[in-house]
Order: sequence, then C-alpha cells, then structure tokens
Amino acid sequence: MSAIKKVFFVICSILMLVSCAPLRLPVIVKNAPIDTFKYAYISPTKELTSSSGGTYGGQYGIYGSSTMKSVNPSDVIAGVLIKEGFVILPELKSELSKETLIVNYGESGRRNRGLGYTIEVTIQFISAETQQMICSCTAEGQGETEADDIRQAIKRALEGLFPKK
Repeated sequence: MSAIKKVFFVICSILMLVSCAPLRLPVIVKNAPIDTFKYAYISPTKELTSSSGGTYGGQYGIYGSSTMKSVNPSDVIAGVLIKEGFVILPELKSELSKETLIVNYGESGRRNRGLGYTIEVTIQFISAETQQMICSCTAEGQGETEADDIRQAIKRALEGLFPKK
C-alpha cells in the first residue's frame, strides 16, 4: 500500500469513529417515587421550527430540496405522560396539588458529534404541593434537524424515567 493510501485510510477510520460515537446515556435523578402522582401541569413552551436541505447542480440545471419540521416540547412531553396514565391539567388547581406534578423543560447543552451536534434537554418534575424536586431526566438527541434533535432527546429522557414494562 502506498503512503497516501495509508494516510487516507487512517483519516477515514478516525472520521468514522468520531461520527459514530454513541449518544450519551440518559441521566435520571429520582428523589421520590413519581408513581404517587396522578396529574401533571406542563409549563408552556414555544414551538421550534427548523429546516434542512441542500442544492446540487447537474448538466441540466440546479436542483434543491428542503425539509421543514417543527416541535413544541410541551406537546411531546404531554404525549408521553398521557401514555403513562397522567392527566394533563391546563392550569394548577390547589385542591389537586397533593397529586400534581409541575413539569419544566429546558435545553441544557450542545455537543459536537461527528459532522453535526447533539442537543441535550433536561425535564424536571416538581411537587405542586411542596415545590420539591421529585425527579429529573436529562438526555441528548441528534437527528436531521434541531426539531428532530429535541424530539429524540425528550423521548430518550422520558424512556429512561418510564422504562418499557
């Protein structure tokens, strides 16, 4: 093998290893059991719209395509919690505070991974009665767009909190 081929092989191998690094495992912090709660109030979030696309040229012209996707984190969280049996409240009710969780969402980081990056999210569950943190979950996601990153990160975080039965 020539020296150029060897260098090319080494560079390709390194790029493959770096770009294929796995997503970090979700981090779950449980201070109290979550299954004693029946209701959830999810703090409102704004919808995020992102796009990806590209153009290419050929003999007969320039072509392109793009994809637009959007995600509202509170909707994704609500879907998972409903599936887990929680009743989602549109507002906090003092008479239900003993059985109600306040759910907060936030983006907590970004990390370069291969030719792109991951978005990390943290979801926090707080007792509506005591204002104490019951649990939190953090995970990262990487997809075609930022909306995909966020959706995947939320689902991975909550799967860590509610493992499949």
